[in-house]
Amino acid sequence: MATPYLLHHLIDQAASRTPDAESLRYRGQALTYAQLAAMQDGFARGLQATGVERFARVGIYLSKSYETVAAAFGATKAGCCFVPINPVLKALQVEHILSDCNAQVLVTSRERYLSLRDTLSKHSSLQTVVLTSDSCPPVPEGAQYRLQTWAEFVSSGSPAPIRVADIDMAAILYTSGSTGRPKGVVISHRNLVSGAASVSSYLENRADDRLLAVLPLSFDAGFSQLTTAFTVGGSAVLLDYTMPMEVLKTLARERITGLTAVPPLYIQLSELEWPAEINEHLRYFANTGGKMPRETLARLRARVPSAKPYLMYGLTEAFRSSFLPPEEVDRRPDSIGRAIPNQELLVLRPDGTPCAPNEPGELVHRGSTVSLGYWNDPEKTAERFRPLPRRINGLVLPEFAVFSGDTVQMDEEGFLYFIGRNDEMLKSSGYRISPMEIEEAIYSTGLIAEVAAVGLPDERLGHRIAVILLPREPGQFSTDALLRALQKTLPPYMVPHRVEVRDATLPRNGNGKIDRKSLQRELLEAEAEGKEVPAQPASKPSLQRVV
Repeated sequence: MATPYLLHHLIDQAASRTPDAESLRYRGQALTYAQLAAMQDGFARGLQATGVERFARVGIYLSKSYETVAAAFGATKAGCCFVPINPVLKALQVEHILSDCNAQVLVTSRERYLSLRDTLSKHSSLQTVVLTSDSCPPVPEGAQYRLQTWAEFVSSGSPAPIRVADIDMAAILYTSGSTGRPKGVVISHRNLVSGAASVSSYLENRADDRLLAVLPLSFDAGFSQLTTAFTVGGSAVLLDYTMPMEVLKTLARERITGLTAVPPLYIQLSELEWPAEINEHLRYFANTGGKMPRETLARLRARVPSAKPYLMYGLTEAFRSSFLPPEEVDRRPDSIGRAIPNQELLVLRPDGTPCAPNEPGELVHRGSTVSLGYWNDPEKTAERFRPLPRRINGLVLPEFAVFSGDTVQMDEEGFLYFIGRNDEMLKSSGYRISPMEIEEAIYSTGLIAEVAAVGLPDERLGHRIAVILLPREPGQFSTDALLRALQKTLPPYMVPHRVEVRDATLPRNGNGKIDRKSLQRELLEAEAEGKEVPAQPASKPSLQRVV
């Protein structure tokens, strides 16, 4: 059988090999590969019947479901480009995405459509809205789009073949923009297929795997659970959860073998009692979206000692970049590992020259998973995606690499260590400081459930360090106790100048990460209103408790 090179080949080939094997599970029900392939083809034929142009954008604004998956893969089979929209986004953000990508088709639920209906007429490019419901509400007078149910839209039979190359765009993933509107990262078929092959190889995925798709499918690591499972003919279990305990119950009930999540979720999961049977079948757990706190990792390993931990790093612009093999976790707990198979990671100085071992520099990713750039944003694309000329035997072979904006360092053995985001790095008392390092120290005290460190402008210090936190036991929490603990583990210039205590979970962005930017903005607005906390010397931090 030919090697897959287009996204929808993953389902087509799995259906050809094992048509009766389980492809998806949702709410306790299973869908075979043959059934999923039929749904994919039906949606593709429906798109072709509408007469949409090649590479037309298909917005998908749904919670996880069979239709969500079939629409994404079916869009590419029709020669279109799917645009997954995080279901937690509200109308304003959804309108921006639909307008920015000039979506011609929108797939959504009846309830979500009603929340958008008053504004959809503004999108002149929108031709068809498909609802995953049994009936359609009235269309507003003057609307230019038609409204159909899923059953009305899909068609039977095979879609007409479309000439598509693996370097053509397959998706646009909108990254959370906490300081501005989201930007769309254009992903090719090659990015998705080669990335899935690479990840499934080092995770040693196999056909009997059941991977829990707990992250949003609009998130690169979330969608990766589908492509990784389909690459090996395994099964993906779809879950939208409201409480962490639901994740644990699903792990046990569905006999999940692989879990990928972000640190904030792992922090919550690590504090719960795990059903004993999870340890019998969970082969690995992997993190993405930030560094895993050591204390959290230790608790997880105690909960499921038979599961291998994979510490991973990636960015939407390059899908996945590095992983730390489980056998290296104890030796290098602070490392983000080495490049994933078939990719190369470089650490470069501002002038483009390679850094020496252990010298901080910008992480640069080259290889088949580097995306095509930002949609409708040539300036940002030129800033982040730059030529990386190579010379081999006199040949000049230019290629574009993605400059991550992340500061890292590489040791003599090629292992990488994350220092911080260039746009999140703090500078206080002349020192450049990573907020993650402060957060790690605070988590290690065992007093805190969630924390974010941010910088507040200060004329004398550069930045005053503020931390916003949720105590593990609010009734017994003391800022003085926290300060005493931090003074034992942090140099004076890293001890926070301000501590704000919250009694609820910290806000997340669309990808489930703690939203540092919005928290920083809140504190700056509060200070602008006259609630400013005077800066103190770093060796004697002022602690302001705001409930």
